[in-house]
Amino acid sequence: MEEPVQFAVVTKKDKSLERGKEKIITMGKHGRVSKQYEVLLENGKEVSRKLISEQNITEKQDKVVAVGTKDLTVQVSRGAAETGTEFYVTATAYTAYCNGCSGRTATGLNLKSNPNMKVIAVDPRVIPLGTKVYVDGYGYAIAADTGGAIKGYIIDLFMPSKTDAYRWGRKKVKIKILQ
Repeated sequence: MEEPVQFAVVTKKDKSLERGKEKIITMGKHGRVSKQYEVLLENGKEVSRKLISEQNITEKQDKVVAVGTKDLTVQVSRGAAETGTEFYVTATAYTAYCNGCSGRTATGLNLKSNPNMKVIAVDPRVIPLGTKVYVDGYGYAIAADTGGAIKGYIIDLFMPSKTDAYRWGRKKVKIKILQ
């Protein structure tokens, strides 16, 4: 019997990339393994199964993603500076895998298929859906989701895992609305 072997996503810190930016270094590939079992049947029903041999057919290749750690430096040049409104918000974090979550944003994005997407949930009366933003400590993102607890100057940052979401916690951050 052949079975797929899932690849892992490995992140590496990269000082040459700006904080919050990510770059795929190696695309991941699933591997395949062939397993042979000894199956014991009683009255046509399986009662036990014992693995007797396992052989790799193709090796998995982990996906390697570089994650920026370089602090942004402000470059002053006419016309190049991004203009926009800046203000402080309370930022919490969420994942696509919470109880009752569909993995789809209010604007229809599939977060389960795009775990590295930078999306924030907003109160559309404060930040309209579709707005591009820069969130200190998170990076460039798009306002593409809403939430029942997201009222006023509160945003919710999409994270690829519960661990990342818990690590973020709840904090006050500066957000910049990009033009």
